[in-house]
Amino acid sequence: MRCGRDQQRGGAALRHHQRDRGQVAPTLCRPPHQGLHDELRPGKPRSIDDERIAALLNTTLHARPKDGASHWSVRGLAAETGIAKTSVHRFLQAFGLQPHRRDSFKLSTDPFFIEKLRDVVGLYLNPPDKALVLCLDEKSPVQALERTQPLLPLGFGDVEGVTHDDLRHGTTTLFAAVDLLDGTVLAQCRPRHRHQEFLSFLRAIEQAVPADLEIHVILDNYATHKQPKVRAWLARHPRWTFHFVPTSCSWLNAVEGFFAKLTRRRLKNGVFCSVVDLQAAINRFIKEHNQEPKPFVWKADPDQIIAAVRRGHQVLASIH
Repeated sequence: MRCGRDQQRGGAALRHHQRDRGQVAPTLCRPPHQGLHDELRPGKPRSIDDERIAALLNTTLHARPKDGASHWSVRGLAAETGIAKTSVHRFLQAFGLQPHRRDSFKLSTDPFFIEKLRDVVGLYLNPPDKALVLCLDEKSPVQALERTQPLLPLGFGDVEGVTHDDLRHGTTTLFAAVDLLDGTVLAQCRPRHRHQEFLSFLRAIEQAVPADLEIHVILDNYATHKQPKVRAWLARHPRWTFHFVPTSCSWLNAVEGFFAKLTRRRLKNGVFCSVVDLQAAINRFIKEHNQEPKPFVWKADPDQIIAAVRRGHQVLASIH
């Protein structure tokens, strides 16, 4: 009898298991992506449809404010489209539109842009043997500025305070040349920025560089660099070769990175009571820089730069 009861219990359990399997199996056999759809959730339905959002975006991108303002504001778009300003702000943020901001650009119109670009980048990537490659430029005018009142000290929760106006004690011009291979800087501070001071700086470099090395100089198209007396001096010194960057392409010159570092670390927040103090600060910065120089490494692909410039010119042509 006991064996019969066990058989009955086992059969009931088996039928129960089969019934469960019959209910679950169809669910498991469905394609997996059918279970990934999100169901409708409770809450207030959308009050702004896609057409109104598209109208808002079209107004932001292709229309100007009727009141003559230079750009759209959130409140101006809200009044124009009839959408609440909080919703306008949310949509602008979602689509990455910032009508209040503007970025600057400058496309080179040099007819020999590609040739000059490849010439300069070629020096960066494969400098010639037995030659010194210098990236040269001038930073002018550098002003000796003193604040009209003492600085307010830095504190917890308070930034350093400076007056909005200043006292001007004169200017100086910094001539600098960065050695491409080791990153050292040759520099001079001069009171003016003329071809006479430029030639004086070239003569100083001529004396400092060993006579068995050629000198290749990367520089911009400033008129001083092409002055007739400068050209005559180059003709008398055949080991010198000038490589001009394309017009409006000073960013291609590696010395601009040094100027940016100098401005950021020593000049921007500096206080100088005289030109002598200013020149002393610049010379100290150059001395400290040359103690731990870093060679310049070019990483950008010139083909990508050329393609980007072409796209920029195509966009400008389509606008006009």
